[in-house]
Amino acid sequence: MIRTRFAPSPTGYLHVGGARTALFSWAYARKHGGKFVLRIEDTDLERSTEASVNAIIDGMKWLGLDWDEGPFRQMHRLERYREVAEQLLGAGKAYWCYASKEELEQMREQQRARGAKPRYDARWRPDQAQAAGLKPPAGVKPVLRFRNPDAGAVTFIDLVKGPITVANAELDDLVILRADGVPTYNFGVVVDDLDMEITHVIRGDDHVNNTPRQVNILQALGAPLPQFAHAPMILGADGERLSKRHGAVSVMQYPQDGFLPEALFNYLARLGWSHGDAEKFTREQFVEWFDLAHVSRSTAQFDMAKLAWLNHEYIKEAEPGRLADLAAPRIERDGGSVAGGPALVEVVKLLKDRATTLEHMAEAAMMFYRRIEPGKALIAEHLTPEVTPALRELAASLERVEWQRPKLNEAVKAVVGKFGLKMPRIAMPLRVMLLGQTQTPSIDAVMEVLGREAVLARLQPWLVES
Repeated sequence: MIRTRFAPSPTGYLHVGGARTALFSWAYARKHGGKFVLRIEDTDLERSTEASVNAIIDGMKWLGLDWDEGPFRQMHRLERYREVAEQLLGAGKAYWCYASKEELEQMREQQRARGAKPRYDARWRPDQAQAAGLKPPAGVKPVLRFRNPDAGAVTFIDLVKGPITVANAELDDLVILRADGVPTYNFGVVVDDLDMEITHVIRGDDHVNNTPRQVNILQALGAPLPQFAHAPMILGADGERLSKRHGAVSVMQYPQDGFLPEALFNYLARLGWSHGDAEKFTREQFVEWFDLAHVSRSTAQFDMAKLAWLNHEYIKEAEPGRLADLAAPRIERDGGSVAGGPALVEVVKLLKDRATTLEHMAEAAMMFYRRIEPGKALIAEHLTPEVTPALRELAASLERVEWQRPKLNEAVKAVVGKFGLKMPRIAMPLRVMLLGQTQTPSIDAVMEVLGREAVLARLQPWLVES
């Protein structure tokens, strides 16, 4: 059975790169009827926080990325890491190293001075330590290092990038267990993937350089290798490394900004993967279509304008009731009273085809839920003596007309025709009187949504004869 995993470090929020990795891993497991595992790699004790764990979980739930097992926490598995470390130590494939931070820095400085690659010089390998007469210093807690092979090379087939080979001479002896017994990243990952029987490791290509080390540790344990797939980095639309100005914020910022989860899901799925020319598709289609063969080797570009377009497309087809539920708190937050206005679901129907985000929709809806008093200049421009008689006659006809949009439209047109006016000469002052502004949906649609009582009440103060 195929088993994939998402293994974030809780040192910050779930960003778009991590979410895309989770999405690919989730889809691959779902397509093949496998299992998707969530693992929290929380061994960075200084930077890991519970708030970050919650942000990761909340982000995955909002995107609909359900997991089958977990979330597992590495800090709950320390005994297991020590057990495997002892196994390597007993097999002569790991050793204790007593080099201090000062010694390591001096070693690297000397290597840089002579133009060599800074690396650990293996001085505490048992044979080298014995030859150099090194004795474990009193009171020093050692770290455990993996004894990397000296000769040969590591070769693995990356399911995205193809064959990758790295000479063992390029790799030094990696610390696998810190002095406090907490595993380092590369060792914890190996033990976890082994224990959790992960068959496919799908992650960002910033981990390519870690893979040869992990392969060597797995081989030292006599363990089967998972298959590796490294997805391309995500850059901003300007080709620079993704940052907050490009949209590299917490996934949970997107619902706050008015994006729908299906829009971000769809957009992330297309970042570095494609299925023909398809830009918009359902979750079910994505699972059906997803494969690693069509994950690009080239960097992907994050484009907020394209995400906004996709969000607009999903808003247009979303159920008005759902959108109303999502817009209501935003309107109330900004001082509008949903209970004091027309049915929000009807307002949403008017606005959703033009809304890019839920924030835009809520902002537009405010005209129905917070009275905007038009300025004197607006009144002077549109509510002129020439149109006032026509508006009075319209108000009278609105008291008896059937309150449906077609009938309201007929009533406005009748007045326009009778007084020899053009439609904007009536529609603009109506907008000003009813909603306090000139930018609104079609005036007949506005009146239908507001209702007879509200329309007549808003018109009356402007049309009282002096």
